[in-house]
Amino acid sequence: FVAGTDISEFRDFGSNEQALDYERKMERVFARLEDVRIPIVAAIAGACTGGGAGIAAACDLRIATPSARFGFPVARTLGNCLSIGNFVRLSRLVGATSVKQMLYTAELANAERMHQLGFLNEIVESDERLAPRALELANQIAANAPLTIETTKEALRRIARGQTTGGEDLILRCYTSRDFREGMSAFLEKRPAEWRGE
Repeated sequence: FVAGTDISEFRDFGSNEQALDYERKMERVFARLEDVRIPIVAAIAGACTGGGAGIAAACDLRIATPSARFGFPVARTLGNCLSIGNFVRLSRLVGATSVKQMLYTAELANAERMHQLGFLNEIVESDERLAPRALELANQIAANAPLTIETTKEALRRIARGQTTGGEDLILRCYTSRDFREGMSAFLEKRPAEWRGE
């Protein structure tokens, strides 16, 4: 997947601003992933560490093979830290206790452990099966009502950023849509709906 940042780029850090700029840049990348309107499926094999684990955490769904290894071994390797945004993302996914263990021990976790923690949605049997399964999952999602998928993602994004009330715009986006009327007709007529995202 992604083993993290090219460590040699840190050699040139000589000011406080460079460290802060780096983390701000990474946070923009993670936020852009979270803000994509459609769900993102991360297909993970091999190392998913440091910035790579941050990328995976910003995706909507994560599937992996038994070869995957996860973690933030910075306490053992570089001596740097994660941004608050990454701590929030990880805590939401696996809980603060697990984040503490991962960071304090600097140990890498296998796919089974990350599945138990709720970080992974699924483990596929082999590296060769990973891409086909990711495509199957993406196609399954794409076959469903796009406005339902889009508003679900947006609602969860808002909740993650602290908004726990409102959302009337999301309700109206679905209930007043052509797709909602089509969905009702298709259900009553016992036929597949023809979604258009409008």
